[in-house]
Amino acid sequence: QMQLVESGGGLVQPGGTLRLSCAASGFDLNYYTIGWFRQAPGKEREGISCVSSSDGATYYEDSVKGRFTISKDNAKSAVYLQMNSLKPEDTAIYYCAAVLGMPRILFKSRCVLANEYHSWGQGTQVTVSS
Repeated sequence: QMQLVESGGGLVQPGGTLRLSCAASGFDLNYYTIGWFRQAPGKEREGISCVSSSDGATYYEDSVKGRFTISKDNAKSAVYLQMNSLKPEDTAIYYCAAVLGMPRILFKSRCVLANEYHSWGQGTQVTVSS
């Protein structure tokens, strides 16, 4: 049974850092594209970053580009999201999600779309506040 479990969330001051982890079990991470999403209160879930199964390519939405870094460790079956220079507007529940494959040609246009993914974690809360 596929399972994704996020961890690493918490309360941090503006400008601070957090590292989120997404532990995968029940499937081979080598073959899956992984996305990080977030949902703030009263807002829709948005995709912010993803890493491709085919060649490890990464993608970032403008809202997090230059501040967040996604990485994937297939040996540890884990995906990470390093978040630096955090802002109050980054406050949200953060989710990781998995989809088998995803053609490379579609990666940049589709990897932040929630309906592309079939497996989701339960989320971890990130609060950025002074």
